[in-house]
Amino acid sequence: MEQKALKKLVESISKTVKSFQKSEVECLIRLFHSLVKKDGKVDKIGLDRNTFQGILHNIFGMTDDILMDRVFFAFDKDNDNHINADEWVKGLSVFLRGTFEEKLKFCFEVYYLNGDGYISREGAFDMLKNSLHQQSFEEKTTDEGIKELVEITMKKMDYDNDGKISFADFERAVREDTLLLEVFGPCLPEAQVLSAYQIRIKI
Repeated sequence: MEQKALKKLVESISKTVKSFQKSEVECLIRLFHSLVKKDGKVDKIGLDRNTFQGILHNIFGMTDDILMDRVFFAFDKDNDNHINADEWVKGLSVFLRGTFEEKLKFCFEVYYLNGDGYISREGAFDMLKNSLHQQSFEEKTTDEGIKELVEITMKKMDYDNDGKISFADFERAVREDTLLLEVFGPCLPEAQVLSAYQIRIKI
């Protein structure tokens, strides 16, 4: 990427991303372009889903395919099935330096699967089933056991008793118990992975 275009992009992204200094934004854009090139893409569209999932797996230690897929859609704000440089830096600003509020919004966005702004009972069941199966190599958790877990979770988080979890419900529950932030499965990198990554890219 030529220096002039890079500088312009850094200026533009830095206006909306306050958690990184300009030098850090530049570093992340350079990294982004090296990842796009490595993927063999000559176009400037960005990172496709498979490449991005590889990054989540190899760099951030994520292993859950369904959640990695959802994280991709949370990064891909314009829904064009590619993550561009702007989306990459903004997404990483939540991953690496996000405030509690930003992480709260991000996790909720990952969890509401059907795009209506609510986590339904069915959605909660699917995510918990998937998450528990990923973590348990022994006996598979039964559907009945997961249903019970869903009921406990709904009782704890569905404050207005409408059978689904709105962002207001989710926020209230997580503020009362921060362990509920990733209740439906890990969608943020672990602290030690983040530290190693920030050192690696010198930010």
